[in-house]
Amino acid sequence: MDDEDSPAPTPGYLVWLLANKWRVAVDRAVAPLGLTHAQYALVTALYDVQRTGERPSQRRLADHTGLEALYVSKLARALESAGLVERSRDPHDPRAVQLALTEQGQAVTRQAIAVVQELLQRLLAPLGGLDAPRTRAFTQELTTLLDTPLAPLAPNDSPRRRNP
Repeated sequence: MDDEDSPAPTPGYLVWLLANKWRVAVDRAVAPLGLTHAQYALVTALYDVQRTGERPSQRRLADHTGLEALYVSKLARALESAGLVERSRDPHDPRAVQLALTEQGQAVTRQAIAVVQELLQRLLAPLGGLDAPRTRAFTQELTTLLDTPLAPLAPNDSPRRRNP
């Protein structure tokens, strides 16, 4: 069987491959700072929210990042152990845990943002770089796809996928 007989990869499969490639690239880039890609996503989201003066709950950050609340809790505990995040009870809701970057966490996050921005510039070079028109168009297309809500499966439906 030659390449002409092989079906072309689906857009979903290509998005999945690209997401994995970028996750690995970010993992490698932030590893010297003691972070994983998921931790990077959490500290940068916390950094952004904290700059507005808010001390967000783990639930708020889960909603903001699209990560599962339980995973955010696990990441926050690891980041607390590393001295990058403070966790405290919300004075208005004792069930909620609020997060804040420590001074060290802010410094590491600023370094990580710079490292990842440089990485993105390299990864997006084939499209002309981070600020190129092709990159902006690519970003708009991805945003359109991400903004499309998932239709809930009917009770008797089962997903049938060849590849993601």
